[in-house]
This record gives sequence, C-alpha cells and structure tokens, in this order.
Amino acid sequence: MREVVLDTETTGLDPASGHRIVEIGCVELFNHVPTGRTLQRLINPQRSMPTAAFEVHGHSDEVLAKQPTFDKVADELLQFIGDAPLVIHNAAFDMGFLNAELALLQRAAIPDSRAIDTVSMARRKFPGAPASLDALCKRFEIDLSARDKHGALLDAQLLAAVYLELIGGRQPGLGLDAGVKAVQVAVTQSRARPARSFPASADELAAHAAFVDTIKDALWKN
Repeated sequence: MREVVLDTETTGLDPASGHRIVEIGCVELFNHVPTGRTLQRLINPQRSMPTAAFEVHGHSDEVLAKQPTFDKVADELLQFIGDAPLVIHNAAFDMGFLNAELALLQRAAIPDSRAIDTVSMARRKFPGAPASLDALCKRFEIDLSARDKHGALLDAQLLAAVYLELIGGRQPGLGLDAGVKAVQVAVTQSRARPARSFPASADELAAHAAFVDTIKDALWKN
C-alpha cells in the first residue's frame, strides 16, 4: 500500500486572508516504510512574508522571489502524490492551503477523505497529552536535533517516523499478514493442481525384490 506523508510551510494561517504556500515536502511510504522517494519544493508566494511566519520557517522574501510559483509545480506535486492517502499533521490546515492553491488554478480539489490526520490519531491514542509534532517526537524518542526551524521536507520525514509509531511501529503485526497470505496462496495453488502419481519402474521393483531376498524373515515376504 502506497501512502504519502505531506507537510507545507505558509505565509500565515488562513488562505482566505490571502496567505499562500511557500514550501511543500512529501515522503513516500510503501507498506508503512519510507521508500527513499521524496519531493521538496520552495514556492514563490507572490506576496511579502510576515515576520511571524519568517520566524517559524526562515524562508525570506529574497529567497522565495527566485523560486517557481505554485502553478509551475502543481503538476509535479499531483503526479507525485497520485491517488495515495495523504498522511498529514493537522490535515485541515494543509488540505485547506493545497485546495486554495488548486482553486486559484481552477483545478479540482483533493478530497478531504484522502487525508489521514495524525493529530486526531495521537489524541485518540494519548487522550489529554500534547499532540504537536515536537511532543510526539519526544514521546517516541525521535531525534529532533536537525529541527532548528520548521521545514516541510524535514517535518514530513519526522512525521513519517511518528506515524509509524502511532500505527504500532515499522512492522505492525510483525509482518505476519504477508506470510499468512503467501501460505494461503500456496495452499490454494496446491489444491488446484491435479494429483500426480510416481509409480516405481520395473528396474526399481526388481532391485527392491533382490534386496528383500537378502533379509532373513523379511516381513515383505509374508
């Protein structure tokens, strides 16, 4: 099963107020394990960067002015995520921004039903406990030393590790499901094959009879 862990950085909190995406990071999972395939793009938001947002992720107006606008990366992003479920921390936030950007391009929205919200997962699993990405990384002893500021790809990589812990670790079920399925397939195939007979040849029967003659009081002679 393919999944994509996704994170965004933005100029603010609300796309309805004119805020835009400035970075997208994606990590591909297959059967809940990172494949090594990632996507990371900085994006020119075509507006100034508020100080509060700059302090969160460190993406300046000068750097972002040299980056492509969202319309130039939309096809690459949509191709990367394909039809996979999207694992997102606080999914309503990122989905809202993604669909606002797609709406500006008159592109179809990504259905909310595709999102797996790890904040909701964490709150169900640890009621009353902090559910921020930092808090969950600390709970699961995931190294945060590289996280000086927020970054979409780094946060997606950290979230991938958190998600795997939330669902029970890198191998939930210890991989037994795959083994059971393999056994079931083998049994089904064996039942579908016609029974085969391997009768002894005349030479083999003669050799056996000669061997039996060498045995005193052999039961096979009775």
